[in-house]
Amino acid sequence: QYRDELLKTQVPEIQRTNLANVVLLLKSLGVTDLKEFDFMDPPPQENLQNSMYQLWILGALDNTGQLTPLGRKMAEFPIDPPLAKMLIVSHDLKCSEEVLIVVSMLSAPPVFFRPKDRAEESDAKREKFFVPESDHLTHLNVYLQWKKNRYSAQWCGEHFLHAKSLKKAREIHGQLSDIMQSQRMPLVAAGNSNWDRVRKAICSAYFYNSALMKGLGDYRNLLTGIPCHVHPTSALAGLGYTPDYVTYHELVMTSKSFMQCVTAIEPEWLAELGPAFFSLHESSVN
Repeated sequence: QYRDELLKTQVPEIQRTNLANVVLLLKSLGVTDLKEFDFMDPPPQENLQNSMYQLWILGALDNTGQLTPLGRKMAEFPIDPPLAKMLIVSHDLKCSEEVLIVVSMLSAPPVFFRPKDRAEESDAKREKFFVPESDHLTHLNVYLQWKKNRYSAQWCGEHFLHAKSLKKAREIHGQLSDIMQSQRMPLVAAGNSNWDRVRKAICSAYFYNSALMKGLGDYRNLLTGIPCHVHPTSALAGLGYTPDYVTYHELVMTSKSFMQCVTAIEPEWLAELGPAFFSLHESSVN
């Protein structure tokens, strides 16, 4: 296999990953024509175009491919562009404190672990953190509970949580908080009664990953039509709560396409946040 199947050299990462962050950085540095940019290992043109399309969807680039004021703000954050937009929108929605925690948790390694010999016990502990309408809010709840217990590593072990992952999330939280302060975006708490604002901020960043329910646990992406399913580990699975519209962080491709990190959304948010793609008509898609 080493002789006959493996490549002589590994494919450079820039040629096989999403380049949205790289494109945003180059645009912020004044590079206008990416096709002429002298990459050491030039990525496929299709990758560049897909990344520019994603940035255009998010409002970071205008119709001519130039950086917008929103895009310039997004370039200040060393995280994926959708997460950067989520932070910026959260400031306008007055829920930046909660969204900053969500973004920090998404930027860290997974926090839950499930040992095979204690699977049922770990599942029971995990369900106690569930917020029925959102996996993102479940991550927020985990962090707040950890903070309430004085960032205890022992508490993490008792609740089947990776203490290292939570510590990493806390480090990221501190770094992003400093950037937000430097950008004159003070942290504002929505409070427990206004977590709908947090869901709307999440929708603003991932409205292109929205899906409509077609059957019990079965959804279809509103833009691509790809069938997708709620992951069995999701807070929305098995709790008797199946919203019509959801948005998700990414798809996990196995025998089926499973939505990872899912949040219930309101259909009118799609029309408000993605007017180029959605309307309030019955079809939901322009």
